[in-house]
Amino acid sequence: GGPRPLPGQEVSVKVLGALEDGGLVERDPRLICVPGHGDVVEALELGVPTMQPGEVSFFLAAFPYAYGRPGSREPDVPPEAPLLFEVTLLEVRDGPDPQPLPPAVRLRLGSQRRERGNFHFARGDFAAALRSYRLSLRALDGPAAAPPGPEEEEELREQRVKCLNNCAAAELKLGRAEEALAACEAALRICPDNGRALLRRGQLLAEQGRDAEAALVLKRALELDPASKVIHTELSRLAKRQSPPSST
Repeated sequence: GGPRPLPGQEVSVKVLGALEDGGLVERDPRLICVPGHGDVVEALELGVPTMQPGEVSFFLAAFPYAYGRPGSREPDVPPEAPLLFEVTLLEVRDGPDPQPLPPAVRLRLGSQRRERGNFHFARGDFAAALRSYRLSLRALDGPAAAPPGPEEEEELREQRVKCLNNCAAAELKLGRAEEALAACEAALRICPDNGRALLRRGQLLAEQGRDAEAALVLKRALELDPASKVIHTELSRLAKRQSPPSST
């Protein structure tokens, strides 16, 4: 009984997922998600909003609505595998995003959505990955119910930087170099010595022909990681481009 979930509301569900041979591949006694935010497979995104609290439903999902053509390593789902989900809707409540949240909840939501973005990225669905990463950032940057402690503040910073780096990677896969560069620069505003963001920013600046800026960024990245073959290669390529042609 009770109303079905509305768009933007958060739900708690109990989920069991099984292959056609009956093998159990997914078991979560209390999965928390917001349908429509890309937190779960498409079968649950579409199915859970049709349910009422306390209802138990079975969803038989063809592979495009489960783990797709490639399947999944975690959980262990073979390629193109249909799944049967048994879902119990435990609770419906207002969505967390507009509300002031304790730091621990912001961290949980941010991590959950970033991990979902990684799942989409591994499947090659870069638009869905980017959407999940942006939702993760929205949770991490959302209003706070209480000031974070020093350890929570540091973890929030680390998660923001990870998310921004992942956004940059997804933007590149979508062919949007300017947006990728902006994500790198946002990460570096939080953590100026983040090696991953420095390397990618240097590469993007070099692609734009901004060689002097790129060299400075890559040299800083090399100071942080002197053994990196990738950074040495990028700097060597820049040096060759900047050296004048030899006279004959």
